[in-house]
Amino acid sequence: MSERAGRGSRRGGGKSSGMTGRLLHTKVKTARGRKTSSTHWLQRQLNDPYVVEAKTRGLRSRAAFKLMQLDDRYGLLKPGFSVVDLGAAPGGWTQVAVERVGAEKGKGKVLAVDILEMEPVPGATVMQLDFTAEDADTRVKAALGGPVDAVISDMAAPTTGHRQTDHLRIVMMCELALHFAIDVLAPGGVFIAKVLKGGTENDLLELMKRDFENVRHAKPEASRADSREAYVIATGFRGRNE
Repeated sequence: MSERAGRGSRRGGGKSSGMTGRLLHTKVKTARGRKTSSTHWLQRQLNDPYVVEAKTRGLRSRAAFKLMQLDDRYGLLKPGFSVVDLGAAPGGWTQVAVERVGAEKGKGKVLAVDILEMEPVPGATVMQLDFTAEDADTRVKAALGGPVDAVISDMAAPTTGHRQTDHLRIVMMCELALHFAIDVLAPGGVFIAKVLKGGTENDLLELMKRDFENVRHAKPEASRADSREAYVIATGFRGRNE
């Protein structure tokens, strides 16, 4: 299947990641007291087709389209799956996961975890906690009550603007998510995590390749072209080696 196959379509039902609306360019005037950088950010937001489409569909963030596109491309979330969504707020990924596993219909389960307070998502259980805290993984495992089919992580520490520091921080978040996934995934399970392009550490990749049948990097179309953001996708979890 080509890299773009699946855009505008959805295997097995669910909302498509294709765009439905027509974008009109909005120009933002510089306001007194507003920095030029803030004006540029606001103009980019107002003219971002994914921001507009997210509002049209009632999605909580443009990031929802990233998960849609990854799932359309690789068939990651299946009806009946149990999913843990790390770094879930404001809930865009959670909304997609709930719909695609059928959680509102009782076919699957979604547990959303974030340090920030998050409005409830119908069909999902929401936990507010700091996943970097020492006992966080234990508390999440207790809430799960058993193995899951997918761990998806859009976690990212606040950026500093220092390339090496930001790289180390996002690798740390990916590593936390990965070790948690290895503990809770059922055989055949799926792991998705945010990384920086070209930035996944070799030892982390080797760990994924040891425990998963397939490991790849992908940059969904909804990721901005000027962003170094990418995602690592590991499928076919081999099961814990006790």
